[in-house]
Amino acid sequence: MAVKDLKFALNAIQWINVKEDPADLDSASLWRFADPAFVSEYPEVLRAIREAGFDATMMEVLDTQTLQNYASMVAESGLALAPGYVQVPLASDHGGRLERGTFERIHWFDGVRRKAEESAYFGLSTIFLAAEVDQDAIRWQQPAVGADFSQDRLDELTDLIDEAVDVLNAEGVKPGLHNHVGTWIETQHEYEHVLNSIDASRLGASFDIGHLEWAGISAREALTTWADRVQDLHLKDLDLDLARRSREERLTYERATDLGLYLEPGLGQIDLRGTLDALPDGWDGWVIIEVDRASMDPVESALHTARWVAEIRA
Repeated sequence: MAVKDLKFALNAIQWINVKEDPADLDSASLWRFADPAFVSEYPEVLRAIREAGFDATMMEVLDTQTLQNYASMVAESGLALAPGYVQVPLASDHGGRLERGTFERIHWFDGVRRKAEESAYFGLSTIFLAAEVDQDAIRWQQPAVGADFSQDRLDELTDLIDEAVDVLNAEGVKPGLHNHVGTWIETQHEYEHVLNSIDASRLGASFDIGHLEWAGISAREALTTWADRVQDLHLKDLDLDLARRSREERLTYERATDLGLYLEPGLGQIDLRGTLDALPDGWDGWVIIEVDRASMDPVESALHTARWVAEIRA
């Protein structure tokens, strides 16, 4: 695949996942998408993404926004939208298993329906689908090593994902399974089990390059193995020495992040260009770049990332 032909977008996460006091690693970590005050700052963030040199950003409608409000904001920014993200929570993590057809099970997918609605409203036909992030769970405390694996739990989650896929497909949105370190789908066995259990016509593969490598999986080999199902990608660079240390020393997800695991493209050790070269000819999915914790000012981080895209395209 010719890298110059790929569609790149930037997730706004440089501005979102920040420390309360950047000089203090032990200060609180903030997720600013959840901050009611962020909606007033969002237009400036999108403007910065555009001025850095990007044409598109990942769809992320805030809970404090209507679709119409978000659409107006995006239109004013001049950016196009790349596919969004939906999480599927595990029922047994929240009180017990749910039988198909029950009142509770049907409402379990209300959040998925909302994401389907958002995607359809903005003309997006694909979406990233992942297991729920739970920062109180064991995998957030012991990430990237498949902690506390249970095949029974994986089967339960696969069944819920299967129904979530139906909900999305019914609205004309095809999900791609997304591996995410710190969730119940982070290892090769786990994402391959789900992909092998659900038909390719209904569920694609939307890998996170950085999270594959953090879990010790070759992203290039994953793209090659699942070339016929790769739909969209999240692309991030990592300090791979720190990634290995996090597995060996059982660093928490937050601690690894605070210590500088995530880096702007080209500043880490992942062969991002070589990985993208593994995409099949004619591939037309999105590559959404994420710097989950910027190593510099967010605007400088976006500018650096845009320069990196220009360089690899050249």
